[in-house]
Amino acid sequence: MLLNGWLFSAEAMMPQFSRMNPAAGIARMFSTHSLVELAKAVGKAILVGGIAAWVIWYHRDDVMALGTLSITAAIPQMGHLVGGCFMAIVGAMLLIVLIDVPFQLWDHNKKLMMTKEEVRQESRETEGDPMVKGRIRQLQREAARRRMMAAIPTADVVVTNPTHYAVALKYSDKGGASAPIVVAKGSHLMAQRIREIAQENHVPILEAPPLARALHKHTELGDAIPEALYIAVAEVLAYVYQLRRYETQGGARPEQPGELPVPAALDPAAAV
Repeated sequence: MLLNGWLFSAEAMMPQFSRMNPAAGIARMFSTHSLVELAKAVGKAILVGGIAAWVIWYHRDDVMALGTLSITAAIPQMGHLVGGCFMAIVGAMLLIVLIDVPFQLWDHNKKLMMTKEEVRQESRETEGDPMVKGRIRQLQREAARRRMMAAIPTADVVVTNPTHYAVALKYSDKGGASAPIVVAKGSHLMAQRIREIAQENHVPILEAPPLARALHKHTELGDAIPEALYIAVAEVLAYVYQLRRYETQGGARPEQPGELPVPAALDPAAAV
């Protein structure tokens, strides 16, 4: 009570049919905890009984003399003997308490500690099962990839490396957009798939390795192109518009832009 205060709970009085299981009872009887408690109980009995026997033996003459005393004299003498025995036993119990209480606190804290499996289970319950979270992330990536592929036919141009990178750009003067935005990007197999979809939907494809590398490195889906690439992308879009006019109206076929003004700081290959 000094350690934890008064605590009343009726849980221990609730019927539990598991307590009637003989196998569980035998397992509890021969568990490590039960053996430790048995050893402690035997030690306490030996200590308290030994102290009591020593006190009685030490005062054996006084105990034997009680029979020769009158009632009025024997009662105070007996009270003195009982009080001395009681104090000795209490002293022995205090010694047991000094040893047992730290052990009980340590054992209680040890029982509160979770096993590795319990920690993993709690982590799954609080943060979610890693397998489920991984599956959700995979589905999210697949959905994002489908949306990206569906946006490629709406692009104005696809800039390629030509084989390592592909970035699809779209310019829109609606919604206050002041610069082309990236609607799709990918590398290697994804870049190849972007080119294939662009060809199927007659989206112009322009090989401009420095610009493709810079766009792939410094933009994300839905981002406007960096300000440092405005001039280079403007030349690309001008070529695309001239190409569309050529395809619809005829005339001289426009020449692809040559060296585009891509800052070396934005080109990963140049930076290396």
